[in-house]
Amino acid sequence: MTLPVQEAETQPEASKSRSQTSSTYAAAGVDIAAGKRAVDLMKAAVRSTFTPDVRADIGSFGGLFALNDLPSQPLLVASTDGVGTKVKLAAQHGRWQGIGQDIVNHCLNDILVQGARPLFFLDYIAADELVPENVAAVVFGMAEACRAAGCALLGGETAEMPGVYTPGSCDVAGTIVGLVEQEALLPRPHDMQPGDLLFGLPSSGPHTNGYSLIRRVLANRDLHQPLEDGTPLIDAVLAPHRSYLHHLLKLEEAGISINGLAHITGGGLEDNLPRILPPGLRARIQRGSWEVPQIFHRLLDWSGMEREEAYRVFNMGVGMVAVIAEEQAGPVKSALPDAIPIGTLTASSQSEPEVVFED
Repeated sequence: MTLPVQEAETQPEASKSRSQTSSTYAAAGVDIAAGKRAVDLMKAAVRSTFTPDVRADIGSFGGLFALNDLPSQPLLVASTDGVGTKVKLAAQHGRWQGIGQDIVNHCLNDILVQGARPLFFLDYIAADELVPENVAAVVFGMAEACRAAGCALLGGETAEMPGVYTPGSCDVAGTIVGLVEQEALLPRPHDMQPGDLLFGLPSSGPHTNGYSLIRRVLANRDLHQPLEDGTPLIDAVLAPHRSYLHHLLKLEEAGISINGLAHITGGGLEDNLPRILPPGLRARIQRGSWEVPQIFHRLLDWSGMEREEAYRVFNMGVGMVAVIAEEQAGPVKSALPDAIPIGTLTASSQSEPEVVFED
């Protein structure tokens, strides 16, 4: 974890004392001491994620990671993303730790769909003003998600940038790097064929998509009102993004061959499933095959949006889709009882893959 670096600055005059320099910079809106305190608070959490391959401690200018026991044809897979405007809602309610889990799990799922396993993660946290305890809570969440995935939190950056970010605002982003053997790379479009089954893995809520709309819809509403299952509304909309690593490990342990995986993020099923399909195939989805969580029904009712639009804005309860050969349906249900068959692949005369919904 690198030490915080704020805005680029000129070297202070030699005649100025350290306290004078600090107070002058603080008057401009940047508190170096706050950045250092944030790092001090998060050190133990970050170190708890270190695997034997981590070769540099917190405070180095760059993270070091040893690549040992590589497969014969190793491929590095990298992905970067942000939490988006969910950060603003979380900040308003002091739910910082979940944001850290959000960014790690979102990035993790993005490389899982290519068959990769995570090696290390790098974070970036920026705000108009650093509150050390809040920054540390975000990193605690990142560390929790990294530990669960066997992934090292290798480095990061905190930036205090008054004038760039509005008062009270912040941004959280991250980059993950993973490893996959060439032969294990996903998707496998040449193995896909009509009749393959589409299994949906349940989401934990909206994950990290649709929050510009969600924040507008929730304005002036009682966020502590319970849903039908008793979950407070605020807990439902800020539930951390689910990781699907252990779901996929269970499929592999059961000897189930996966032809493709799609992470259902912005654009929903309609935009994300075609990204892994070859020409000549379409995904036929049965909408009634899974129970859409109540939080999505509430959001639809309050926003007034059409159902068709909702399936592009939200994941609607399906966070990941696995393409599995039809003959392996039984083993899938045994290995993953919560996996839901939501559709099939069918032949298509269209030049581009598509998704067709049926009720």
